Amino acid sequence: MDVSQYLEIFLDETKEHLQNLNTQILELEADSENMDTINEIFRAAHSLKGMAGTMGYKRMQNLTHDMENVFSEVRNGNIKVQPEMIDVLFQCLDALEEYTNNIQQTTDEGTNDNEPLIKMLNDILNKETAAKEEPKAEAKAENADAGTGGSDKKWYDIALDDSQIHVIEEAKKSGQKVYGMNVTIQESCILKAARAFLVFKAIEENGEILVSNPSAQDVEDEKFDRDFTLIVVSELELDDVIKLAADVSEIEKVIGEPLALEKTKNYRPLDDEPAPAAAAEKTKPAAVEEKPKQQQTAAPAAKSGTEKKPAAGKPVVNRTVRVDIEKLDVLMNLVSELIIAKNSLVSASGLEQNNSSGFNEQIEYLESVTTNLHESVMKVRMVPIESVVSKFPRMIRDLSKTLNKKMELYMTGEETELDRTVVDEIGDPLMHLLRNSADHGLEDAELRKQRGKNPVGSIFLDAYQDGNNVVIEVRDDGNGIDTEAVKQKAIERGTITPEQAENMSEKEIIDLLFLPSFSTAKKVTDVSGRGVGLDVVKSKIESLSGEVEVKSKLGEGSTWTIRLPLTLAIIQTLMVVVGGEKYAISLGSIQTIENVMASDIKLVENKEVINLRGMVIPLIRMNELLDIESKATDDSLIVVIVKKGDKIAGLIVDDLIGQQEIVIKSLGAYIKQCKFISGATILGDGEVALILDANALL
Repeated sequence: MDVSQYLEIFLDETKEHLQNLNTQILELEADSENMDTINEIFRAAHSLKGMAGTMGYKRMQNLTHDMENVFSEVRNGNIKVQPEMIDVLFQCLDALEEYTNNIQQTTDEGTNDNEPLIKMLNDILNKETAAKEEPKAEAKAENADAGTGGSDKKWYDIALDDSQIHVIEEAKKSGQKVYGMNVTIQESCILKAARAFLVFKAIEENGEILVSNPSAQDVEDEKFDRDFTLIVVSELELDDVIKLAADVSEIEKVIGEPLALEKTKNYRPLDDEPAPAAAAEKTKPAAVEEKPKQQQTAAPAAKSGTEKKPAAGKPVVNRTVRVDIEKLDVLMNLVSELIIAKNSLVSASGLEQNNSSGFNEQIEYLESVTTNLHESVMKVRMVPIESVVSKFPRMIRDLSKTLNKKMELYMTGEETELDRTVVDEIGDPLMHLLRNSADHGLEDAELRKQRGKNPVGSIFLDAYQDGNNVVIEVRDDGNGIDTEAVKQKAIERGTITPEQAENMSEKEIIDLLFLPSFSTAKKVTDVSGRGVGLDVVKSKIESLSGEVEVKSKLGEGSTWTIRLPLTLAIIQTLMVVVGGEKYAISLGSIQTIENVMASDIKLVENKEVINLRGMVIPLIRMNELLDIESKATDDSLIVVIVKKGDKIAGLIVDDLIGQQEIVIKSLGAYIKQCKFISGATILGDGEVALILDANALL
């Protein structure tokens, strides 16, 4: 069977399971007795094993099979979770990620059998279970003679209520047969819920399912291990009903027998005189059987799209769908073209001599549609940053052991959503900042005690939306940045002279950390110290049209703030004219627009500045920067004040056109050298306008 067509689905689902395992193993380390966590790890390992087996990845299947075996024993109470086991599990996770990365790059899992890991897992299994095997064997022998006829007859463990007992008795009286059945699905089966669905369907076509354990909803949601138990009413013989279930593919075993009602849990003979409701039901046995069937089973087989309703208080599952990012890009492009068409109409309407109200209404309607479509596409492209930040608690745990420092990571705002393309790129910068905080920021436990701090260092990662931006902060309660040490290092390297250092502000000194290969570490470690990191963080964030800034207080800690745009494709801009050419400036960068008299411009250190409400602002003449002749002749100049973090500047332009929503078009490799032009856009009249990047100008 050719499974290559399923490779993308396999990789997506494997990454989800690995992310889930990562979270669950960390929770298990904090609370080793939590059965929900143990069950979740078992299920994830079981699912991975089945998926790997189906795709033919034997090494991955073997490793997950042994993980599943260990957790099977943990669930049964035969093995206790020890710290050493957690370390082995994390190593298994790393091995599984290695397999996944190999498969993604080459469609092959590689040749690493991970024998040492498999041996460790089997050692855990053998060491703990050897002592318990004999008592278990005795218990099994006793159990075989138990009154219920052995542990396979799980239908006798179901606690029936009075109405169910009444229905079963009525069915027997009317000549129908009632069976208890247990269906076991093959271990290698991936789509267990689908197989269960087919079993339900086959039985319901020839009878009725009175009771399902687990409930039909849980079976449908795949919240069961490998088997489920049914109580069935049918006119067929037992062998025929068993055959109906056994004929479904990937069913390993079906057992059953006529139900002896008196052996069931909570059984009590009902009063001979039925209650009024029961008496009414007695005259209509079909209705009696129908009602509990709906209550108890609502089997997945019997549901159509219109009838299906989620159980009360139960979250609706499977409401998401995976979408190829390329398809979204095409959709995005279509929206872009629609906005260009809208701009053309707006432009055309201005040329109309007889502007009818109907024409204007159409324009307004088109504007409304394009805005809504834009928002919808944006929402489709938005994904929570949880997929990126979920791996950081594990990283901090490992760093804590590597650096021999006690530390905790506290995260908030994991549900904050960002454009998919931004989320894919933001992982590495955040990882660098967190490693920096762990290695350089936090002091060792002794020094923290001397300073009156908690010996366990705290690192915070907070994300939240602020207007049209998402802000991600990485904070720590460590030492903060020693600006004197940074200054001395910069002087040693010849980056600045001692004279320059004297006049530098604290912020300017901290900004030196973003220079390539700049590091204040006394020694190079596996974690940091090579000076590769903060310059990468800065360039990566700025390539996403974002900004990064630092605030620090010596002895108290540092805060690194990343500010990113929600989306990169469509932005609100101010259209300006310089030398007869049109340019766009993002509204997010603009503080104010001022009219300044030429006589108010002063020279400071041979650079033009203005004093605006007590603030000295440097000026940039855009015609000189763009090397075009200015057409402005008045003494009054138009100055667009732009701001990035603490930096501020005034851009002198010839004229203003107004605010406009534009589509960013990439210039590709043509204009890479010109840093302050971030792209281009097509205007309503067909002209091309360049987009000025205010961040690069400051």
